[in-house]
Amino acid sequence: MIRHLKAQKKARSGQRIEIYVDRLDQLFNSMDPSPFSEKDLDDDAEEFIVSWAQEFHHADPLVLRIHVKQFSENHEKARLIEKAVRNYFAYRRKLNRLEFRRLMKQGRTSLVIGALFLAGCLLISELLGHHEQGPLITIVRESLIIGGWVAMWRPIQIFLYEWWPLRNIGRIYQKLSHSPVELRGLRSDFAEADTKTRNFCLVNGNHRLPGRFAVHQLRIEKAKV
Repeated sequence: MIRHLKAQKKARSGQRIEIYVDRLDQLFNSMDPSPFSEKDLDDDAEEFIVSWAQEFHHADPLVLRIHVKQFSENHEKARLIEKAVRNYFAYRRKLNRLEFRRLMKQGRTSLVIGALFLAGCLLISELLGHHEQGPLITIVRESLIIGGWVAMWRPIQIFLYEWWPLRNIGRIYQKLSHSPVELRGLRSDFAEADTKTRNFCLVNGNHRLPGRFAVHQLRIEKAKV
């Protein structure tokens, strides 16, 4: 069970994102049969890491620190965890590049189709204007012009708005694929201290309890001990 996640800003030495787990294997997708170094991250952990990485300045270095309740000092295990996390974000970066290329290809195809359709509509509108007159012809001509420009909506949307969010998230994946990963033992007093922060996600089984409900649940669990 992922117990607690938070992000902490460091003034000059970069930014640190912290995750608290009971066991290291809970950081990864339990349904993934891949070798350990190629496993997918848990969905909640990935969402938290990426969302906080987006909040930080793109030039700030990032460190991912994992606090483990059942912790034993093992340099080989730490190296494998770092390799697994970096491999996962490198894989996500690869998929992001493929998606970006697909989007650009779709944009170019849409631009050609839209431009040809717009040219055809404008040409027909001009021909009608030279040979016919009347309210109905005027409506048809205006409709052709509007329809032609509407066909340009998709390429305009891609090249003005859709490409840069995809590029930005790709840069985040690239950054995370090179970020150091640190392992730490879990402090016994973490629950009391961290209930005062708001930047975390508590996972109870398969059910996520965000925000103030997570704080409430954490306090209840502590009271029951």
